Amino acid sequence: MSEMFPIEQLSFAEIYNHCTNFQMHQWGMCKDIKYENDIAEEELFFQKTLQKQTAELFSEFKGFDHSFGEIKCTPLEQCHKVRKVSGGQRKAHEEPVKEEATWTIPLAGLEILNNYGSRVSLSRSEKEIASSYDIAQTQVGVRQLTTDGILRLAGEKFIRSCSPRNVNLSLLVGPISSSFPCLADEEINDVELVQILLMSAEKVGKQQYDCASKLLDLCDGMSSAEGNPVQRLVYYFLKALREKIFNETGVIPSNCLDIKQSFDVKEALMSPTPTVISFHKEVPFSQVNQFIGVQVIVENVGEAKRVHIIDLEIRSGLQCMVLMQALGSQRRSPLEHFKVTAIGIKSKEKIEETGRRLTTFALSMNIPFSFNVIMVADMLALSKNHFMLDPKEVVAVVSSYYLWTLLAVPNQLECLMGIIRKINPCVMIITEIEAKHNSPVFVNRFIEALFYYGVFFDAVEDCMGPENPNRLITESMFLNQGIRTVVAAEKEERTIRHVNIAVWRAFFARFRMVEKELSSSSLYQADLVLKNFACGNSCTLARDEKGLIIGWKGTPVHSLTTWKFL
Repeated sequence: MSEMFPIEQLSFAEIYNHCTNFQMHQWGMCKDIKYENDIAEEELFFQKTLQKQTAELFSEFKGFDHSFGEIKCTPLEQCHKVRKVSGGQRKAHEEPVKEEATWTIPLAGLEILNNYGSRVSLSRSEKEIASSYDIAQTQVGVRQLTTDGILRLAGEKFIRSCSPRNVNLSLLVGPISSSFPCLADEEINDVELVQILLMSAEKVGKQQYDCASKLLDLCDGMSSAEGNPVQRLVYYFLKALREKIFNETGVIPSNCLDIKQSFDVKEALMSPTPTVISFHKEVPFSQVNQFIGVQVIVENVGEAKRVHIIDLEIRSGLQCMVLMQALGSQRRSPLEHFKVTAIGIKSKEKIEETGRRLTTFALSMNIPFSFNVIMVADMLALSKNHFMLDPKEVVAVVSSYYLWTLLAVPNQLECLMGIIRKINPCVMIITEIEAKHNSPVFVNRFIEALFYYGVFFDAVEDCMGPENPNRLITESMFLNQGIRTVVAAEKEERTIRHVNIAVWRAFFARFRMVEKELSSSSLYQADLVLKNFACGNSCTLARDEKGLIIGWKGTPVHSLTTWKFL
């Protein structure tokens, strides 16, 4: 099929720009409107929302009268105060801990840290560790580590402190500059900052909340929403830990007034706002996934005259626009009908708005088009009859970051997959988060989340730039919400759960799904997309069996696989 539809001959950069410009026009962002004003309005909207929620927070928790002692010191002084903090008095709600176990975390948590620092061995000296992280020994204080490198160094030092052979606390809080003389001062401070964050997470896992809170106070002076990527990452994780402490104790810290602030990420992603468009255009992940998906669909529908796309998470509809452009440009005979069915549990107006944009775009492409919306209370209410299937059409199913949303309700996930099996599409394209954020053990989940979101803070810094206002919104709204849910929430409130591709493959096997090999054209398409990004070299593509792992500087971020039903 790939020979019949050589999509690689298309200028996908032009297609994408055409589609995004069309969406911006539909959103009311023509050239005569200043882009900066749109960003300012979006920021103002978010700020007003947060201010309203903060006022509600004061009203809800005004009965609490509890204050945490504020520890004021410089970053270097903070590291020396950790010994005193860790020896604080235990509160009534905290569990007693044996003295010899003070600096241990669950073995699984240590194993996770060790896996992320797999380039390093516990038996090697710290100077050898420094060399293994590609630090230039001849350029002291000049070479910059990635965010992932800082996290792994901090994790390695933390592992050494937790080893039964190395229970000396000085290994954890001692000066790093002597061990890694080639690190810049900022990098030394960042490693120490992450170490303290790991210590506080350990204390939260042990329900030693007073000690954890004081450690988080130390992080306050070293982290910031406007600092470097590591400092910003720690800033949002310490906020999530404080929320976790509040959820467990009912005591709200005086220096944490935004614990209950949240917004609907899924609904926000459905509108092509300046921030959403900026992220899609400047960070390569979305475009790589979308264009591979388009290539796969074109290869599988062939010359079918009637094409039906079932999109489980339609969002702004950009991928459907790219698909229409590709099908309209490469077919020998025109499409008789192009149908899109979107499934929703809420946000009906947003989905219908997407449908109107797609309808207008199809009209501009002279493609016969229809858009159907299936609104259900939950996936248990969904049936095959909802889809208005035509025996003459070829059906493809697209699932972009949707299946993980049903992990908390497995009966709904199984129901959905059973219905898709009955529909029997020619192909199902599945894009998922490549992470392990579903562990019931808090410390394990925290470590996995820290490294995963560290990749995103590094990516948005490189791609969007430190001064880009859309970067700040991306981190403070979208990434922050993910961190809060993974770290602070438990049970049914922990709605964000991610598992890796190995778990998904085992699940799909229950429905007699067979993985299809991605074509060379699909992979070539991904390479073409990456060449359009200044930071494209940092986005890594790796084969995983018949699927693809999209990563950032070698760290997995997303998985993309294609499937058929036997």
